[in-house]
Amino acid sequence: MLALRLTRAARPAVQLRRLLVATATAGTGFLLLSCLGYALDHPDSAHAATLRLVWCSVPLAATVYLALAVARTDPATRPRPGLSAAGLGPARLMAVSALTTTLSCALGSLLALLAFLHLRGDLTGLPFDGVAAGFLAAGRPFPFPAALTLLTLVPVTASVTVALSLRPRDPRRAAPGPRRFGRFGAYGEVRGRETFGAYGRFGARLGRRTAVGDTTAPGPGTEASDTGPEASGEPGPELPDQDPAPAPDSAWADGTPPPPRGAPAGLPWGITLVTAGLTVHAYAARQDLAVLGGWLLIALGLVLAAPGLTHLCGLLLQCTRPGALRLLSGRVLMSEATRIGRPLGVVCAVVSAGYAMTSLYAGSAAAFGPLATLGALLVTGCTVATLLTAAVETRQCRADTTTALLRLGAPPSMLRVAAALRAAALLALFGPLTLGVAALAALPVGR
Repeated sequence: MLALRLTRAARPAVQLRRLLVATATAGTGFLLLSCLGYALDHPDSAHAATLRLVWCSVPLAATVYLALAVARTDPATRPRPGLSAAGLGPARLMAVSALTTTLSCALGSLLALLAFLHLRGDLTGLPFDGVAAGFLAAGRPFPFPAALTLLTLVPVTASVTVALSLRPRDPRRAAPGPRRFGRFGAYGEVRGRETFGAYGRFGARLGRRTAVGDTTAPGPGTEASDTGPEASGEPGPELPDQDPAPAPDSAWADGTPPPPRGAPAGLPWGITLVTAGLTVHAYAARQDLAVLGGWLLIALGLVLAAPGLTHLCGLLLQCTRPGALRLLSGRVLMSEATRIGRPLGVVCAVVSAGYAMTSLYAGSAAAFGPLATLGALLVTGCTVATLLTAAVETRQCRADTTTALLRLGAPPSMLRVAAALRAAALLALFGPLTLGVAALAALPVGR
């Protein structure tokens, strides 16, 4: 009941993002059902029907990525101490988030089925004078089991992706190197070899207690000073047997691991995959599967390379004696390189693909039918919505820092100018990159 109240009592912005997920799921489900209708209407064209179904993987991936971004920004599913006391720990909140994603996607799939049946004329007759009857197989019996199988692809994939991405993780970092096992009851690693019975020997653990409580304790070869409380005969304060406090930046507030201190390591692999995708395009000769494979390589390469490029953009902002404004903008880009860079890579891939496909099918108006236009609008809308949602997530993660800056006297206009400077720097870097990839991908077409 508490989980249902958390889902229902969300803010209007959260409900709007869930409606966007439902809308994207409806569009993807309609495209999948259209592939089924084409297969029913053309039983002898199995290759063409399979190819249409394979192309639907692009809007399917865009919809799942949007659902994951919306689930990550849902404030009702963030771990909080009060919710843990009420029985909603990290695992339960992950289940609530996956269930919310399933409900949003199921609503979209239901809308897609109703729209498809309405256009087929199964509900109230053929609308629009039967214009859509050609690719929806209006005169043939409709297989509901196959339609339900296709419609469950988006909810199941999105829910599993959200559950795997938001699963509870241990915020503590694993110790480097292989794990060593010491004697029974040992705390931490055993530095030296101990003989039998050394653990219970008198005074065996006094050295560790002194090392934890007093960092200036004398070594084994030195003598203690006579100025301490032990020299005067007074008993000193008993030191607590506890571990040192963790670092302040050991984890985010929601329990996720902190961003890497250095540059993200995916830039070389991203450049390699983009080069491989452009090579596939050079020898594709307008073959659909080769074109799709090339664009998948290019998109994956841009997603891997974009965090490193975002980190580089933040580093360039701080060059040549930066002021407070450039320093703040650059540090934010460096710390949020992974969170911002991946959606930017997807946007670059989609824009490049749109420009190259326009050049590829120049003068061929039949290639851009209603279903192709719907797929292009769906992928573009999901990509832009994912980028905006990632910006909202970044703002939520930096809420404490923004509050501290305002409390210290920073004017709100400075924060807005810093955000505009970050956007301009990213546009100056990723804009020419997108145009360059699009031009190289469309270059073999013009030869």
